[in-house]
Amino acid sequence: MEYLTNLKPFLQDAWKASEFTELTEVQQKAIPEAMDGKNLVCESPTGTGKTLAYLLPILNSIDEKKMQAQALILAPSHELVMQIHQEVQKWGKDSGINSIALIGGANVKNQIEKLKKKPKIVIGTTGRIMELIKMKKLKMHEVKTIVVDEFDLMIGNEHINNVRQVIKSTMADRQLLFFSATLSDSTDKVASELMEDYEVIRVNQGVVSSSQVEHGYLLSEQRDKIEVLRKLSNVEGIKALVFFNSLERLSEAEEKLKYQKAAVEVLAGESKKTERKHSLDKFRAGKVPMLLTTDVAARGLDISGVTHVIHFEFPTDAKQYIHRSGRTGRMGASGTVISIVTKREESFLEKMADELKFEVVKKRLHGGKIIAD
Repeated sequence: MEYLTNLKPFLQDAWKASEFTELTEVQQKAIPEAMDGKNLVCESPTGTGKTLAYLLPILNSIDEKKMQAQALILAPSHELVMQIHQEVQKWGKDSGINSIALIGGANVKNQIEKLKKKPKIVIGTTGRIMELIKMKKLKMHEVKTIVVDEFDLMIGNEHINNVRQVIKSTMADRQLLFFSATLSDSTDKVASELMEDYEVIRVNQGVVSSSQVEHGYLLSEQRDKIEVLRKLSNVEGIKALVFFNSLERLSEAEEKLKYQKAAVEVLAGESKKTERKHSLDKFRAGKVPMLLTTDVAARGLDISGVTHVIHFEFPTDAKQYIHRSGRTGRMGASGTVISIVTKREESFLEKMADELKFEVVKKRLHGGKIIAD
């Protein structure tokens, strides 16, 4: 915690005003290294405080007198860009550090007007950022730090060329911070191609080891899973994120549940931006008990008060189970993870529980409650 006392006064005030009592593991490891100006590749599960791990050093390093973009944060989705932007505004309050969110689909002329106010921190999706650089409306020569959030997604075909071009548009001595829920051989390869020297930080603490989170499952025939989900939507006080592996299965569930008047919303990358915002706002506000989503659509989004994570389709591997499950039981709250499984998937779940060292309990639905079988 000693380096918190090295932060500028406005950040110390913001920390005192926040409800945080201590830094998370990823923040303890990444903040001092980032403040030293090192390049970082950082892996840490969802819900462990990655955003603040790069935001505090960035806000601390901004020169308020320089009327120019000094930090750029790239993120894969509109929702994540807006969420990071809100965090910048919250932590940069009373500092005079202005920021801008630049997303595709929004009016480019309005964005160009806002850029005339010389925001010091720019947050955006890769396509729109690149477009504004090419138009010479976003000048990169003063940018000292580039963050690539959700790095493992950003090296996919959709983003990687833009990421490379954005990085090339800055001076050679800038700092690069790559943050991700998962790292792989592909991320290592791209990181070593884009950076010469960098530190790797890995934080593997997951929700599976938390005593606050209970893991259970409901046994179901494949054809009955949607009906099980409908019954779960009626459990009192539930605020559940429901994960699907495929958009086809998600669409099928949405259609059937809405036909049965079940209160659900959907967050999928294919939906229109306004529809996604509407769904997310309703779920965040507690107006619907369930949000159906995919791993990509929900990636990085901070949704507080999630009581249950439901694996409608079984995760493809242990990492996916950990990251989905990390949406509940955050910041010391209790939570429940429920997998809706077939007899065959039950054995996969038991094997995974064994591997990840957590106890999984068979459950059933009775009288609008989830009880031990």
